[in-house]
Amino acid sequence: MAVANVYHSKRLRGFLRRAGRAALIYGLLIFFGVIFALPLVWMVSTSLKSDAEVFIFPPRWIPNPIMWSNYPTGWTMYAFSTYLRNTVIITLLAGVGQVFSASAVAYGFARLRFPGRDFLFTIVLATLMLPSVVTLVPLYLLFKMVGWVNTFLPLIVPAFFGGGAFYIFLLRQFFMTIPVDLTDAARIDGATDYGIFWRIMLPLSRPALATVAIFSFMANWNDFMGPLIYLNSEEKRTLTLGLRDFIVASAQRTEFQYLMAVSTITILPVMLVFFFAQKYFIQGVVLSGLKG
Repeated sequence: MAVANVYHSKRLRGFLRRAGRAALIYGLLIFFGVIFALPLVWMVSTSLKSDAEVFIFPPRWIPNPIMWSNYPTGWTMYAFSTYLRNTVIITLLAGVGQVFSASAVAYGFARLRFPGRDFLFTIVLATLMLPSVVTLVPLYLLFKMVGWVNTFLPLIVPAFFGGGAFYIFLLRQFFMTIPVDLTDAARIDGATDYGIFWRIMLPLSRPALATVAIFSFMANWNDFMGPLIYLNSEEKRTLTLGLRDFIVASAQRTEFQYLMAVSTITILPVMLVFFFAQKYFIQGVVLSGLKG
């Protein structure tokens, strides 16, 4: 009887210890989650306020009344429909180029054998340490010489030539986790490198490809420096440039409720993409580091 009581006492202490540890972890996660969500909540709250409520102190989190009209009013104050179209075109085309070109280069580094392969891969990784501002002026002069300034081409065409060192590294690491026996068996059956890449590697790499697609979408959708440098005319501007002009105008006219409304609409696609694809995103990041 005494032995059973000691056994149950130990189990109870172990359960309480695990429950306390779990409660602490979840409590910290909830706390920091709320902290990080506060700016987003404040932006949405401000987007639904009237002009008089924006500067009320102490601040009011729940607007009264709720001004849904701020969204169409703010959206039509500038040519945001044109900016949205331009952003979608650049984001989709550049994303397609980055996913397919990075996967092709990564397959070469992961599965093909050629002289200097590891050295070239090291050079590719070394470019991650090169600040983008270093290549800013040379790239601008190059695109100006070929007449691409004030077009979408400087923001799209480079994506089809490698896709970026980070994406190549991520996909290469994932390809290394795929058993070599699969590709060897396919090669024995007469499959070419193109067939192996298209029919075996890509279908098995959907989590990693989804991860690259999410990163690419976020980077191109939120890109500010590229459009600022290469796009000059009003009809070629993207959402980030439109928001920059709106911020300057709103600061002068104190129309922050419209600015917050447009900002909410702008970040909504990014939030939706990340929310619905987060399973593939987490799986791709985790599995890409299993084998180097």
